[in-house]
Amino acid sequence: MLFPRLAQLRPWLVHLRAGDWLVMALGCAACVGATVLLWQGDVPDKAIVRAGGKVVAEVSLSTPRFIEVDGPIGKTRIEIQPGRARVASDPGPRQYCVRQGWLTRGGAVAICAPNHVSLTLSGRKNEHDTISY
Repeated sequence: MLFPRLAQLRPWLVHLRAGDWLVMALGCAACVGATVLLWQGDVPDKAIVRAGGKVVAEVSLSTPRFIEVDGPIGKTRIEIQPGRARVASDPGPRQYCVRQGWLTRGGAVAICAPNHVSLTLSGRKNEHDTISY
C-alpha cells in the first residue's frame, strides 16, 4: 500500500459527515486567511543603525548609500537601497547578519553580535520585531 497510515485512518473517516468536512475546511481557510492578512510586515521608511547599544545613524530608505560603523573587532558595512537595507560585510566569524540578506519589512532586525552592531528597519506601525515572527 502506498500510504500505510491512511489504512489506519480509514475506520475513522467513515464517521465524518459533510458538516465535519465543512468545519475542517473553514478552519483551514481561516488559518490561511489570518496568515495572509495578519503576518504582513509594515513598509519601512528608515533604517536605524546601532553600535554598542547607541544609535549611530538613523537614515531614510529613499536614497542609496553605504554606512560604515566601527565596532570592537572592525568595521561593519551597511548598504541602503530604496525600501530595503542589508549588512554588506562584517568582521564577525560566522557572518550571520550578512547571510540574513536584504531586510524589507518594518521591525526587521539584523544583529552582528561579535561586533556589537545592529540594523533595524522602522516603519509607521511596528508592532513586533523579527524575533516575534
